[in-house]
Amino acid sequence: MVNWIWLFFIVAGFVVAAFQGKIELVTEAVFDGAKSGVTVCFGLISIMVFWLGIMRIAEDAGLLQKLAKLLSPVVRALFPSVPKNHPALGYIMSNMSANILGLGNAATPMGIKAMQELQLLNKHKDIASPAMCTLLALNTASITLIPTTLIAIRMNYNSANPAEIVGTTLLATFVSTLAAIVVDRWYRKRSTPPGQGKG
Repeated sequence: MVNWIWLFFIVAGFVVAAFQGKIELVTEAVFDGAKSGVTVCFGLISIMVFWLGIMRIAEDAGLLQKLAKLLSPVVRALFPSVPKNHPALGYIMSNMSANILGLGNAATPMGIKAMQELQLLNKHKDIASPAMCTLLALNTASITLIPTTLIAIRMNYNSANPAEIVGTTLLATFVSTLAAIVVDRWYRKRSTPPGQGKG
């Protein structure tokens, strides 16, 4: 569906520009967009390399394990259907830790592994389990302490204070996470498939 929406916007842009006799503006916009994309990507690579290095240091120092241990009671409450000491819980905690530290790209592989492990526990393979839906909701709306990607983009565009968004980002992601949990619980009570637990 999203592909069709983007296709509509692209075709509509070309058609409108052609009717107005300004097709050269579309060409300029395409090249300017490509140039901006490359510039932003280089900026993001540098900041991501830095934070991934910090993440590796934190991992070697045991910080991630400590953060995962702190998250353990929360994860157990959010995923009651996942057996204790199951590999899925470890991947979920690692994913949440990386998201909290603002390392979305580093969190993705752990999120994928967590989903694979949750699928192994899923009795209905063609329907996402409640635990899988909860993980997706949390992964999408995760609390973020350090929004590294946004800071990098603001740095690329010469922001006077790239890190000034940290406070508002923390508040916004806290609210979004709380909303995700509330909506997830509401849908669980309302539409849990027959034969599936509410965890």
